[in-house]
Amino acid sequence: MLQSLILFSPIVLPVFFWAWYHYHKDRHLPEPIGHLVLAFGLGVASYWLGILMYEGLGLVGLRFDAFELAESDPLALLGYALLAIGPIEQLAKFVPFFFIILRFEEFDEPIDGIIYASFIALGFAFVENLYYLQYITDIEALARGFAGPLIHVVFASIWGYHVGRAFLCRRHLLRTVFLSLAATAVLHGSYDYLVIAMPPFALPLSAVLIATVWIWRLYLFRDLRRAMQK
Repeated sequence: MLQSLILFSPIVLPVFFWAWYHYHKDRHLPEPIGHLVLAFGLGVASYWLGILMYEGLGLVGLRFDAFELAESDPLALLGYALLAIGPIEQLAKFVPFFFIILRFEEFDEPIDGIIYASFIALGFAFVENLYYLQYITDIEALARGFAGPLIHVVFASIWGYHVGRAFLCRRHLLRTVFLSLAATAVLHGSYDYLVIAMPPFALPLSAVLIATVWIWRLYLFRDLRRAMQK
C-alpha cells in the first residue's frame, strides 16, 4: 500500500494542488464542488475520447509514433503535432465543456469558463500521466506529474474563457469556437513538437510559451475579479 502511494504521489499530488488553486481563484462565487468533480470526471472521459480519435487516424493510416517521427523526420513530426496531436487533445477536452458544462445554471461568469476548462484538463492530464508511468523513470514522473496538468490547464483556459464569455454574452459561438480551438491546437502542437523533437533552444522556447499563457491567465484572473467586485 505504501509503495503504491509513493508510486502514484507524483501524479496525484500535483492534481490536488492545481484543483485547490483553481477553486481558490473562484472564491468570489465558487462553483459547486460536485460540478467541479464532475468536470474532472469528464476530463478523465475526454482522455478516452481522444484515444478514439487517434484510433480513427489509425484506420486511415495517419496515426504515427511521435517519438519515432522525431528521430526519422522532424518536419513530419511538426505537421503531426500541429494537425493531429494539438487538435485531437484540445477537441477531446472541449466536447464535454461545450455540451455539458455550458448547460450548468451556475455557469454565470466569464471566470467560470477558465475554472471548468481547467478541471477538465486536470482529469485529462491525470489519466495521461498514469498511462506514461509505465514508460518513464521516477525523476521523469516527478517532472511530468508537475508539468502535465499545468500544460493542459493553460491551453484549455484559452477556449474555456473565450467560448464561455461568448456564451454568456449570447454571441454566435461558431466563430469563437473555431478560432479559440485553432489557436489552442497550434500552441499545444508547437509545445509538443518542441519537447519531443528537442531542437536547439527547445526548453527555453517551450518555457516561454507556457509562461506567456500563464501570465495572460494571471492578468485575466485579476481583471475578472476586479470586474466582479464592482
